[in-house]
Amino acid sequence: MKIAKNILISKKILLERKVRTILSLSGIIVGVSAVIVMVALGKGTEQKVAAQITKMGSNLLLVNAGQVRIIAGRARQAKIVTTLELKDAASILEGASGAQYVAPAQAKKMKAKYGNLSTNTSIIGTTSDIAPIQNHSLLKGRFFDEDEDKGLRRVAVIGKTVVKNIFAGRDPVGETIRIGKVPFEVIGVFSPKGLDLYGADQDDRIFVPVRTALRRLFNMDYINTIYVKVKNEKLMDTAAKEIDAILCDRHHIKEGKEADFTIFNQDAILDVQKESSKTFTLLIGSIAGLSLLVGGIGVLAVMLISIRERFKEIGIRRAVGAKRKDILIQFLSEALLLSIGGGMIGIVLGVAASVLIAIFAKLPLIIPMGAAGASFLATVIIGVFFGVYPARKASLLDPIKALQFE
Repeated sequence: MKIAKNILISKKILLERKVRTILSLSGIIVGVSAVIVMVALGKGTEQKVAAQITKMGSNLLLVNAGQVRIIAGRARQAKIVTTLELKDAASILEGASGAQYVAPAQAKKMKAKYGNLSTNTSIIGTTSDIAPIQNHSLLKGRFFDEDEDKGLRRVAVIGKTVVKNIFAGRDPVGETIRIGKVPFEVIGVFSPKGLDLYGADQDDRIFVPVRTALRRLFNMDYINTIYVKVKNEKLMDTAAKEIDAILCDRHHIKEGKEADFTIFNQDAILDVQKESSKTFTLLIGSIAGLSLLVGGIGVLAVMLISIRERFKEIGIRRAVGAKRKDILIQFLSEALLLSIGGGMIGIVLGVAASVLIAIFAKLPLIIPMGAAGASFLATVIIGVFFGVYPARKASLLDPIKALQFE
């Protein structure tokens, strides 16, 4: 009963000084809401990256020509090298027991044209195995087969963005497009996949048989990448070692010498992306924590000013029988009401902001209940920590001096 009365008195006192109360609340509100938003943003980004990895293919190993480094979550090649061939892909499929599908690939930006409309798009020379490797499905038509690849057939499967850019609503299947100066028959259209890990449009692509691409479009006899889908996750390391041994033998690379190719698990990129996201979340979360600290200092300042303004009130209460403990509890309850109230408002605003960001940034909606709970607990600790000193100071006032204060 006494606690409820103290809370009602504290509420009345704080409402009488609205501007000061709002200013002291702002730091805590901003800190709590920022923590929730940043954690929600970080978790949502992680989940989106994981979903994009799944779209690009699971249990996937990439063999790249030359030495490739992962910088800021992106595979980067120092220079163009010509160390991988179609025979390397065939040897991997034949010799690596863990490999389920193998698809060589070479890509190049080129102009594709239909009628009077044209677009610059990615032309990817590959084999039919790329479909199960990268989880491609067809909206209409079909994918090219091995015979069409060996026969250097000029057939193409295109993405929805390409359809939009050059067909203007027409059904592209059966139509002939020109890639560079070479005519290709469109035999299929991919189902939409959206953006990849790096923000590139996965639907702005044209897939053609790899031998056709190398001979008729790119005028080269080497490839840049070999995609390998491993039978199951447990065989990933074994498959990577088998591929390394096969290629070292084919390329006559002696033990201890630097290989002219790089094998990496696509999950390694995911791990780097997640680590970057966690670092970003931790950094922003630390700044939000500082906002909470500033909010606590605001509570301390407000309470100290309140004591000075209420010297006579404290003196009268002591004179009519209030104990030091009563004064201590009264001022501590005001500090807690400020911090807890700010924390609750901050949680509501943080959740609302997280929902809006998820909608506009097209991220998975994740409400970090753990972060919300930790933030609320932090506001309680702040209320106690920054409220004890002014409350104790108020309780120690001499009632006679307090009554004489002008």
